[in-house]
Parts: sequence; structure tokens; C-alpha cells
Amino acid sequence: MKIKEPLFEYINKDISYRIVNDDCLNALKSIEDEKFDLIISSPPYNIGKSYEVKTTIENYLETQQNIIAELVRTLSKEGNLCWQVGNYVERGEVFPLDIFYYQLFKKHGLKLRNRIIWHFGHGLHTRRRFSGRYEVVLWYTKTDGYFFDLDAVRVPSKYPGKKHFKGPRRGEFSGNPLGKNPEDVWNIPNVKSNHVEKTGHPCQFPVGLIERLVLSMTRPGGLVFDPFAGVASAGVAAALHGRRFWGCEILPEYASEGLRRIEDALAGKARYRPHDKPLYDHTQSSLSKVPGADEEGS
Repeated sequence: MKIKEPLFEYINKDISYRIVNDDCLNALKSIEDEKFDLIISSPPYNIGKSYEVKTTIENYLETQQNIIAELVRTLSKEGNLCWQVGNYVERGEVFPLDIFYYQLFKKHGLKLRNRIIWHFGHGLHTRRRFSGRYEVVLWYTKTDGYFFDLDAVRVPSKYPGKKHFKGPRRGEFSGNPLGKNPEDVWNIPNVKSNHVEKTGHPCQFPVGLIERLVLSMTRPGGLVFDPFAGVASAGVAAALHGRRFWGCEILPEYASEGLRRIEDALAGKARYRPHDKPLYDHTQSSLSKVPGADEEGS
């Protein structure tokens, strides 16, 4: 495989980890068919961040359509594709990008397996609509023979002591001893200023969100690809769990930071929040108390 010479690229001895500092559409055209086991990304939302040029929603989707065609071509037959998006807002009107993207992927014959709601507790407050606190992960497959390992990502059961109360298994524990299915609404903190993973990227993907997808949708040694790698959170998740990673990132400063983070993960020095870490109980913070309330009640 030949890829345009990048400005930054980290390649270990067997090309397991690689970030190309290039436009993803250009790089993808040089990649062979059915190369990737998992394609996962959070593409630009067309909201005018430093790494994108804001345009009309029509032009934005047309550009994305060209990229999607290449992604579908390079996805393996039993591979998975996860596309995480939020909303594009124009003059106060909300355009839910997952709805627009659905048709683009469906046009290529991909099948939607889950529309995962990623809920998080912090963000900007709005004044003329309710404050947004979720985004969406669209999980697609190319065929019905896709790889999925639920046991790798089970979470603690709500009632692990529950037993069958009748029938031939009466008195036996009714739940799976490995835990329950995480379901399709995930409460994972987003990366804000005090987050352990925070870098200079304005819209950073939390490693824990990708970690759950990497563990359940790839085998050890599988190849994960992110066409909009940013600071390589997907690469960190892959490196932590013995998967390979290739990515594209158009801004050299993010590509360079991403390489550093992958190297830290490979060296066992990654700073990240695991997908199965319990949420912080905000009621235990002194900031959750109304000033003077204790004095008034005493």
C-alpha cells in the first residue's frame, strides 16, 4: 500500500499504529478494499471549528458522502462502522446530523444495528431551547455476519441476587454472571476542562466511549481506523486493548499530540477514564449544597 508522504507519521516495526497527516479522502483512495475491522469517528459537524470550513448543510453532506463511499469500500465484510455525531445549528434551527447521515449510509447498503445515545452531564447552556446533553453513535455493519462480543463489555447487573421464582430453574440466579448488556443509552462524561484526558482539541472524543466499541466490535489484533483522528482517542483505546490503529488527521498539531498519546498508551502511561468507571456522585460535593441552607435548618 502506498500513501501520500505525510508531515507526521508514527509507524512501529509492523505498522500497527499509524497516523497520516493528510486529508482522509486523499489517503483513503490508496487503501485496499476491506482493510479495516472497525471504522469509528466523530466527523466535523460543520459548526466552524478550527479544523473545518463552515458551509451549507447541502455542501457539507455532499463532501461527507464522498468520504463514506471510501469508508464502505475499505470496511471488511464482518466489520463495524460507528459514526458519532451531534447537531448542526443554523440561526437557532437544529439539524440532527444522525438523521441526515442515515440515508447516506443506507444508500450504500449498510445496516443500522443500534442508534446509541451518548448522554453527558456538562456543556453550554442555551436560552431559547433546552440545553443539549446528548449525541448519537450510529452503528452500521456491511453484512449480517458482523463481529460482536457482548461479553467483553457487560456491566454490573442491577439485581445480581435475583433468582427464578418458578419453572425448572426455580431458585437459580436468573442474571448472566458476567453482568448485563450496557443497553443503548450510555452515560459517559464528555471531555471538559477538568477531565483527565483533556488536550488542546476543542471537541475531544472520550476514550471510554470508543473503548466500549473497540472491545465489543473487534478481536485482539484487529485494525481500527479513524478518518478524522483528532488527538487519536480511538488510537489510545485500540492501543490499550491490543488492537492496531490507523488514522488520518489534517492538522499537524493534533496529529503530533495523537502520536504522543498512543505512545503513552503503549508504554502503560495513558491518562484516561475507563468506560466502566462509575459516575461521580455530584451530591457529595460541597458545591451541591445551597449556601446557608444548613444554618437555616439548624
